[in-house]
Formats: sequence, structure tokens, C-alpha cells
Amino acid sequence: MKSSDNLKKALELYGISDRKTLDLTEFIDQTEQALKGGLTCFQLREKKLPNFELVMLASLLKPLCDSYNCPLIINDNIAAAIMCDAGGVHIGQEDGDIKQIRSQLGDDKILGVSAQTVEQAKAAEAAGADYLGVGAVFATTTKEDAANVSLDELQAICDNVSIPVVAIGGITKDNLSMLAGSGIDGIAVSSAIFLAADPQIAAEELKNKIKEVII
Repeated sequence: MKSSDNLKKALELYGISDRKTLDLTEFIDQTEQALKGGLTCFQLREKKLPNFELVMLASLLKPLCDSYNCPLIINDNIAAAIMCDAGGVHIGQEDGDIKQIRSQLGDDKILGVSAQTVEQAKAAEAAGADYLGVGAVFATTTKEDAANVSLDELQAICDNVSIPVVAIGGITKDNLSMLAGSGIDGIAVSSAIFLAADPQIAAEELKNKIKEVII
């Protein structure tokens, strides 16, 4: 998965969990529907779960994601990712030293880092990030503290790094075309899939649309 071409392919349609009030069975079923629809990467973002519950949930999702050849990424929690043998970890700018986290994970795991500026993006790449999550490119209600990133800044980041860039924040099938020409390698979405009436159809529609945006 860590080869450049394989990683780019895996980042095309990147889903981020939005569990809300779903029980465990509903959540896993929803995730599988999204996978059936073409999700290529899945991030488990459960900041409020105790560590042992996060590991339990990730351990249930790991074989499901594996069956669809979809990497399971854990948000922030490096220990949980290692314990459940997840595909990797995604961290923010304030979540620790990137070089140290890379050392903990090893070279075979995926390390994603959030970036909002060219300077942050170049520093993350130099420190060992495998891909960048850049946003919020549009207004979002999923992550209320997300900083806005202009489309010009997004393009500048893509132009200044050699690792894949994934746009995130408020992306829907209706505004996705606005990202054409930016140089992104994929999109990360939460509400657009996991709050949809039918996650499978929502994923299918986004997967088809992204082909018009990624060159």
C-alpha cells in the first residue's frame, strides 16, 4: 500500500467516520455500505471514546476494511493504531512530533498530517508524512474549529510537495467540481457519505464525480 501509485489510489475517496448516535451494529453496517459504494480509505475519528473501546471498535472494522482493500486510518491515537494493526494514523498540527510518530509507526504504516499552509505542508513532508489532509476548503459543520484554506492556497500546497494531497472540509457532490485543476489526489468527506440517506449511493456518486477532478 505504501508505494506511491497504490497510496494515491487509496486516497481518492477518503471517508471519515461520523458515528453520532448510531449503535455499533448500525455503524458497522453504515461503514460497509460506504465501502460497497467505493470508499478507498476510511478514518476512524472517535476522539471521545476511551482507548480500550477505540481499540475494540477498530479491531472490528479492520477485517471489514481489509476485505475491501481499504486502509483503516486511526485519528490521532498512535497506540490504538499499533494495537489493532491499523493501516496508519492521521494527526493534526498539534498532535505531536511528526518524526517521532513516524518512528513509532514504522515505515510500513501510512502517516497523514493535516496542513493549512505551504510551510506546514513542506515541513510535514520533510518530517516523514505520507500524505496531507488540507482544509477546510469549504465551510463544514463536522469540525467546527477547522480553519479555512483558500483554493489558491490548496493549489500552492499541491505545487510545493511531492506527496499526495487530500482536500477536506464541506465537500459535496455539488461543489466538488470547484476543486478541478487544484492538483489534489483525493477528497476526504464525512457528512456527504455518513449522513446521507444511503451511504452506498452517496459514495458511488462521489467516486464517479472525483474522476472529473483528479488528473
